[in-house]
Amino acid sequence: MLVRLLYASRATREIDDALVASIVGHAQKYNVEHGITGILCSSTQGNVFLQALEGGRAAVNTLYASIVRDPRHRDVTLLVYSEITERRFAGWRMGSINLNRVNLGSILRFSENPVLDPFSMSGQSALALLEELTSTAAIVTRDGA
Repeated sequence: MLVRLLYASRATREIDDALVASIVGHAQKYNVEHGITGILCSSTQGNVFLQALEGGRAAVNTLYASIVRDPRHRDVTLLVYSEITERRFAGWRMGSINLNRVNLGSILRFSENPVLDPFSMSGQSALALLEELTSTAAIVTRDGA
């Protein structure tokens, strides 16, 4: 059974390219072995991550439990968890979106403010934002899963 999990978190240190590259690099290796796909969105404003994970229920649950314990994150908040019939982010073992390089109007379409604050968004709005960003080629890291 496939599931989709969407969560938000705050970084315990400033988000920079090296931190994101480290997370994405590890995720791509791990995810290919466990049948997981997804997107990681980061924003230095507010130091936040927004991530969607898709895959088998057991694999996604195990990964999420690891993320909750990861010292690079705090305030890990589950936004969406649902059974799915197909993946929306099947093209990426882990794609990456840097919101510092995205038109603020894209964020404002789904949020009260042009700054990403997934903690104040509905899970469905946050998921719609990720879908919009992937469809408009805002993916910074592509891996061709």
